[in-house]
Amino acid sequence: MRHFAFFATLFAFSLLASLASAQQADAALGFSALMSPGASTCSPATLTCPEKGGVYPSVNADVIFHRRIGFGYEVAWRGSQGSYFGQPYRPIINAFNAVFQPRISKKVGLDLVAGVGFQDTRYYLPYCTNPVTCSNYTTSKHFLVDIGGGIRYYVWGHMFLRPEVRFYNLHNNTDFTSGNIVRVGASIGYTIGPE
Repeated sequence: MRHFAFFATLFAFSLLASLASAQQADAALGFSALMSPGASTCSPATLTCPEKGGVYPSVNADVIFHRRIGFGYEVAWRGSQGSYFGQPYRPIINAFNAVFQPRISKKVGLDLVAGVGFQDTRYYLPYCTNPVTCSNYTTSKHFLVDIGGGIRYYVWGHMFLRPEVRFYNLHNNTDFTSGNIVRVGASIGYTIGPE
């Protein structure tokens, strides 16, 4: 959690510093689901489980400059704990992206993203009762590369709805059956600046 707080603070300061020269900034809240290739259940033979299912809330923000190019940060996490051979777990996906937002019409545009980040998979431990002296989870972190996009539609003023898809390639992801995962969902957001 400390790493997340550090990166979130760093991004917030970068965002505030660059707003003076930015053309626009966006913030959105979304919900999605994960899909990955492979078996649909955990395999005792390979000791791996698929990384799929569950509802993933997400929060993202971006800053867009001249020529509709900018940068953004996004975090998505499994809303409820999954079961990894009976052990509760929760993946948290963080991505830092370059963003390109071409306009199609006054109310419609694209959000195209590509970048890097990490997935922090937390495996919860049942025996920690005092959070001061011990942590109630262990973690497994993996570097990732992502690419994706969405179609932004302004439903009212500066508010938009965006169906979206993200593809993640997690390096050395031996915790799950595949290092390739797809997140599909939708976000609702707000644009600060011109539409």
